[in-house]
Amino acid sequence: MSTAAAGRSHYPFLVSPCPRFLIAVYMCALRWGCPTGKFPVKFDARQTCYLLKGKVRAHIKGSSECVEFGAGDLVVFPKGLSCTWDVVAAVDKYYKFDSS
Repeated sequence: MSTAAAGRSHYPFLVSPCPRFLIAVYMCALRWGCPTGKFPVKFDARQTCYLLKGKVRAHIKGSSECVEFGAGDLVVFPKGLSCTWDVVAAVDKYYKFDSS
């Protein structure tokens, strides 16, 4: 299992710690949350999100890789990524889909 590390890219997406005030300015985004549990996710567009709270283990479809991220992390998911989220602590996040 990979764990989020400052400025490191984890195939197939990026996880990086980021100060909350920068996210609030940059994102102008929607807010979303979910309780603990497991569910499949497919990103039809590139998504950037900032986790305010929570912890997720993302199991990449077709891979044995698992990437863990949580509160304080900025995460970029590429278009087309399919994974299963194992939410181990309830999530509260800001998110934004790229228009391209």
